[in-house]
Amino acid sequence: MYVVIIGGGQIGSYMADLLKRNKLDFVVIDSVRSNIEKLLKKFGEEHVCLGDGTDPNVLASVKIETADVVACVTGRDETNLVASTVAKFEFNCSRVVARVNNPNNAWLFNVGMGVDAAINQADIIGHIVVEEMSMKNFMTLMKLSKGDHSIIQLVASENSEAAGKKIKELKLPKSVLLIAIYHGDDFVVPNGETTIFPGDRIMLFSSEGIYHELVRIFSGNAN
Repeated sequence: MYVVIIGGGQIGSYMADLLKRNKLDFVVIDSVRSNIEKLLKKFGEEHVCLGDGTDPNVLASVKIETADVVACVTGRDETNLVASTVAKFEFNCSRVVARVNNPNNAWLFNVGMGVDAAINQADIIGHIVVEEMSMKNFMTLMKLSKGDHSIIQLVASENSEAAGKKIKELKLPKSVLLIAIYHGDDFVVPNGETTIFPGDRIMLFSSEGIYHELVRIFSGNAN
């Protein structure tokens, strides 16, 4: 898998670190030299590109057309929109994700502008507040702009149905996809033989309609 990250600030650097830990190929593009210096120290020259992420020549230099995912995550909405449009329509990139900084601009981040999925920070924070008030150990990490699907995180409780069981033993809804499990400081890519332990943080891709069922399975209640 190859990911092009446009924007090397806090979010871009965090994404790069996550990709590196999972041994996935990536490159981060940024035009700010102070960001580039930090990125070079962390990831090395092969994963860092100094340049304007909206410039087709810069994007061509990192072979953006071969990317499985392009993530436009700068702190400027106009930059993220232009980069998304160029990536999608000039380079025909298959999957473009963009960060929305100002919620008033969220309506602009659509398929017509080359955005397949928009990460609206205000929307995510709002969901987290509401959901943490109503459901323990539940957090929305990313709500996709298309459809009703989200990437969520649940913490397995000691008295839950999942505790001590292998994933293949759980009666999970068919629309659920387990992405990762954090067991303490260890990162695990789950399969059917993976055992769920109390305290494990589980990342899933799920539709909104089955959130309460997932809370019941992993946290022992849906209240």
